Amino acid sequence: MLQTPVQAPAPAQAPAPAQVHAQPQAPQPPVQPHPQQAYAGAGGYVSPIPVRPTHLGHALLSEWTKIRSLRSTIWTLGVMLLLCVGIGLLAALAAGSDRELDPVLGLGFVGVLLGSLCVITLGVLSISSEYGTGMVRTTLTACPSRVRMLTAKAIVFFTLALVITTVATGLVALLDSAMLNGPAPTADQWLRATVGAGLYVALLGLLALSVGTLLRHSAGAISTMMGVVLLPMLLALFLQGESLKDVQQALIEYSVPSALATLYDIPFLSTGPTGWTPVWILAGVTAVTLGGAYAALLQRDV
Repeated sequence: MLQTPVQAPAPAQAPAPAQVHAQPQAPQPPVQPHPQQAYAGAGGYVSPIPVRPTHLGHALLSEWTKIRSLRSTIWTLGVMLLLCVGIGLLAALAAGSDRELDPVLGLGFVGVLLGSLCVITLGVLSISSEYGTGMVRTTLTACPSRVRMLTAKAIVFFTLALVITTVATGLVALLDSAMLNGPAPTADQWLRATVGAGLYVALLGLLALSVGTLLRHSAGAISTMMGVVLLPMLLALFLQGESLKDVQQALIEYSVPSALATLYDIPFLSTGPTGWTPVWILAGVTAVTLGGAYAALLQRDV
């Protein structure tokens, strides 16, 4: 019996793929980077804590917070106000209204000279205390820019010293002019006895801050500044030889006490700087010393 061969079923043909018409996609807006992406770490981690680039204003706020919260600021400036106003008032009471004085504002000189020693001490402590306690490392970690840090310290301290000292000298000048008898002070005399004296004392404090930055030691910097203020006048007292007369005269003319007395129109010698010249001389010395402080701060490890 013959069997007909069974034919294998033909393979099913795959259906023809349907033609898909691509729809045009709308342009996607560019992806904005995270505002803190610039501060992301190596792994691309972005901190959820807001991060802002720092500037001089932040350093100024930090230094103002530090200087107004220190007890040394309250003590030194408080003693300075007491010396300036107290000695000025006592001198006016001792002179009396019957005695005629010229210049009338000259009695404020002694109080300002003694008060300047307090400002010098505060200027040194505002930087050297951080070196003594080691907090300067924390300060430089928070503010890596050393120029910005020292600039902020200088601005805050100089402004505070200038305002407080000018207020004190202005109050003493008003008391002297009201209580003493003598020719009325001119406008220039008023300015030199108030703003000029305040500016001179503030520059002395800024010079002390610069010396404190250079030496990084409170006792050494304060001793150095006391020598700058008092040593020329003391040396002049012992230089009595005829051959040393010119040196003695120069030491007296350019000493700090004589410069302050010149601002009050009571110079120790008839020669030497007059008017506002002592302020400009001290400003130049302070600028040079502060420049050295910047250079030393940038070169040192801490």
